[in-house]
Amino acid sequence: MTLRATSLGVMMVAAASAAGKGDPAAGNQLFQKQCAVCHFADSQKKKMGPGLKGLFRRDKMENGKKPTEANVRARIDEGGNGMPQYRNMIGQAQKDDVVAYLKTL
Repeated sequence: MTLRATSLGVMMVAAASAAGKGDPAAGNQLFQKQCAVCHFADSQKKKMGPGLKGLFRRDKMENGKKPTEANVRARIDEGGNGMPQYRNMIGQAQKDDVVAYLKTL
């Protein structure tokens, strides 16, 4: 194997890793079942909870924290302001899917 082929393989793995985890299509399905009752996906307008369109492009979430993947996951896990805790209600792979979906909004 040449150095060039090895470098290409490393770059492909890094690109796949940077792309993130989770399936946005599966996240959309879960969002429609669990989250859409309280959150709009196609608007920033408040439903029961905040609208989530453009969530990851905002300066801050409703709780004042920056909308990083870690902070969004923490909010999903911990709930708050009327939102239930999803820590034990959905698995990590499902949270990956929902976060991947939220990043597409």
